[in-house]
Amino acid sequence: MGRSTATDVADAAVRAPETVRKMIEYWETYYETYGRQVDLIVVQGSGTIVDEAAARADAIAIDEDLDPFMVWGGPTLTNAFAEELAARGIPCISCGPSQSPDFYRDEYPGLQYTVTKSGEQLDFLVAEYIGKRLAGDPAVHAGDEAMHDQERVFGRIWIEASAASVTANDTFEDDLAEYGVTIAESQSYALDPATLQESASTIIARMKEAGVTSVVFNGDPIAPREFTNEATAQNYFPEWIVTGSVLVDTAAFARTYDQQQWANAFGISNLSARVRREVSGSFANYEWFHGERPPADDNIGVLTPTPQTFYSYNQLVGPNLTPETFNAAIFAAAPSPSALTAASLSYGTKGIWPERLEPDYHGVDDISEVWWDPSAIGPDEIDKEGAGLWRWVAGGLRYKPGQIPEGPPAAFVEDGSVTIYDVRPPEEATPDDYLPLKAG
Repeated sequence: MGRSTATDVADAAVRAPETVRKMIEYWETYYETYGRQVDLIVVQGSGTIVDEAAARADAIAIDEDLDPFMVWGGPTLTNAFAEELAARGIPCISCGPSQSPDFYRDEYPGLQYTVTKSGEQLDFLVAEYIGKRLAGDPAVHAGDEAMHDQERVFGRIWIEASAASVTANDTFEDDLAEYGVTIAESQSYALDPATLQESASTIIARMKEAGVTSVVFNGDPIAPREFTNEATAQNYFPEWIVTGSVLVDTAAFARTYDQQQWANAFGISNLSARVRREVSGSFANYEWFHGERPPADDNIGVLTPTPQTFYSYNQLVGPNLTPETFNAAIFAAAPSPSALTAASLSYGTKGIWPERLEPDYHGVDDISEVWWDPSAIGPDEIDKEGAGLWRWVAGGLRYKPGQIPEGPPAAFVEDGSVTIYDVRPPEEATPDDYLPLKAG
């Protein structure tokens, strides 16, 4: 098998690559690989996550110097890396931000995949959530009690990373219009630390002036700190509607936001309900297999989904692995089941998404409903004890497109919600006779 390359992985110098290599030992013990082995070569990105020129140069160097079969990971806020690899015929999983469906379907079919949803898929579900659960009702979860008797007025804050972001925003507003919903104030921002605070001041002022009761946030996990601090500074306490944008729905980041504001945060999450990591997931598997904590014990959950997705579908390919046979296998596989503690993944044409979004090159198909509980005590995703945890409604029940129920959300209702499962729910526990035996 050709060599696989992970690029721009967090803590690339030492702990992250060691952790992934050790997990490869685990995966290659229990997945059928037909004798193939991954030769993992880690490449440190030469630029920032938004540097298009550096990303393109990195992709060229990877092709010419390493000749990989596949690449795992890449700069998260530029499409240049993924585009250059695809133009050179190199498959990649999680190589950058999602692009238009035409990129995957028409321009470079069978070469680019993500584990998470595309931005357009996520927006489609956010529109369904707003249209079915929030529109037309009063803003009862706003921090400002004067808003509780007002019908919701929606504003949107979104990150503009490329021209595709603008197109995606227009498509989102079209999807909302299908439910008779309009955005009263739409404001984009750039991920630039030098200007973010100034942008936050202007954007929050415009939300307040427009009478927005419910701010729909779709951006990076750092910016909400500035936006929420600024909202409090301007004595503005709306509802905050979270949309599953990356890492915003983690406790580790949410604890850094202004808690007066975030006490009014709820919405949807791509993440499944948490299980104590010592008993489930990649952390538990590593510790069980190797008899010690992973070197990257704080971010193993971020490092492993992409390579694990590769191994899951690699075993379905059979003896002859090529980009074409990998694509055929990943498209032919049935969707994995939805669970309270696990998302459902599928690729290809399964009738899950609207025709314009298929064939589907993105994995996760469902969402859960969450709300922020600032008083809940427990560990965040990197085991730091503290106050503030996300609560999953109905124990983490997940919904695919078309399945989100009508009616007010069950946000801020503690009964039936869960922060962290101590063990997997009984119906999702692994039977003892299915537990693998450790090699050796």
